[in-house]
Amino acid sequence: MRIRRAIPVLTTDDPAAARSFYESYLGFRVSMDEDGMLMFASPTTPTTQVIVTYPSPTAVDPDVAAVDVSIEVDDVDAAHREALAAGMAIVRDLRDEPWGVRRFFVRDPTGRTLNVLSHIEP
Repeated sequence: MRIRRAIPVLTTDDPAAARSFYESYLGFRVSMDEDGMLMFASPTTPTTQVIVTYPSPTAVDPDVAAVDVSIEVDDVDAAHREALAAGMAIVRDLRDEPWGVRRFFVRDPTGRTLNVLSHIEP
């Protein structure tokens, strides 16, 4: 399996404070601003990212709040087959999302939930 990037997912009740911290103090830029989620990317190394989720009744992707780490791989179908064959705990089965990713959630041995995904070609 080839990993393209790994992104920590943090949850807050104060998205404005988180945005100020990651933009002003750390110098990240907002690469995605959706209801319930902010994604920050390094301006110098764009694959260095942080996702911040926050409670919202109209969140675009409410499931991401249950995720601890998001990992983009080159072949999510192969990663899913490997997880099943190894008897790993699949928290949410493989599916395509309307925003252009194919993903599943798996629980690691420490109890953390990972969002394993690949981008779908249009």
